[in-house]
Amino acid sequence: MSGSARRLAQLDALRGLAALLVVGFHYTTRYQDLYGHTSAPLLSLPWGHYGVNLFFMISGFVIFMTLERTRRPMDFVVSRVSRLYPAYWGALLLTFALTHLLGLPGKEVGWPTLLANVTMLQELAGVAHVDGVYWTLTVELLFYAWALLSWLQGGGQRLCQLLWVFLGVRAVYVLAAQWGGVDLPWVLQRWMLLPYIAWFALGVAVYRLTQRSSASSPDQPEARRRTDWGLVVAAILMIGLGQGPWVGLLACGCLVLIYGAATGRWTWLEHRLWLWLGSISYTLYLLHENIGWALLRRLEAMGLPATLAIVLVLAVSLALAHALTHAVEQPAMRWIRRRYQQRQLREAAA
Repeated sequence: MSGSARRLAQLDALRGLAALLVVGFHYTTRYQDLYGHTSAPLLSLPWGHYGVNLFFMISGFVIFMTLERTRRPMDFVVSRVSRLYPAYWGALLLTFALTHLLGLPGKEVGWPTLLANVTMLQELAGVAHVDGVYWTLTVELLFYAWALLSWLQGGGQRLCQLLWVFLGVRAVYVLAAQWGGVDLPWVLQRWMLLPYIAWFALGVAVYRLTQRSSASSPDQPEARRRTDWGLVVAAILMIGLGQGPWVGLLACGCLVLIYGAATGRWTWLEHRLWLWLGSISYTLYLLHENIGWALLRRLEAMGLPATLAIVLVLAVSLALAHALTHAVEQPAMRWIRRRYQQRQLREAAA
């Protein structure tokens, strides 16, 4: 692989590991909280949900990279829509069908909820998710919107300025709650992504720090590096202040992981197993929770030990994710992008 391809492959493999952590958390700790295993699993991952934070960091990296390569706003919109929606719609229908078929108390929803979920904006309208993991998609879409709007106003520098502002507002919220006992309006937290903005900021900073030059600041590389390292420090301090010192240390660890992948240092991530896991990470994340829980309930009710049931359900989730990736996600993404490129060519010719 070329240097650029190697770096992207390692980042994608990290995304696969993050998805696996979330799956492990949901199949062990979260399932135990909601339904209770019939026997104690051999392994539990009570901290696996932090894989979502690693997702957000990688997303910050990738979105900044995508915007730097974008010539017009619609390029970015088509890129994100083709990446997110086809796989999401496939997972949505499959989850709805299998959850009703297998049964999952407290998680089954009706047709109106399914139709609202098609938009991926159901949380903003106060509608329940067909699968609980979809809450992160709302966060992602809002970050995409902020990133694109700020980029249009001044490129990468304006996006970094926006991140500094959001981190500052996050600091006000945290200090008001911890020192003043005041809960400030939640609406700003939602729309400004305050609980998660520091993780996105870390990803953006890593991308900028690992690039040799940038059209946004070609003449001031050292000044830009100091500013980017300042963003890293501010984001980690904000995570430690808002979520605790141990989570701040975790953020440092994630920073090292992504920085190493972005510079192509983690060659162990290029193993075909991790690369495959990275290629199906999005569909695995979308499919695993409700379908997995419904299968776990059935298998454990049949008398299977919890560990064996978890292994079998994980295998089913991986197989479904692989099938959805190759049957829906990748063909649909190629088709949408090809049609868009053909349209651009026709317009240019005209």
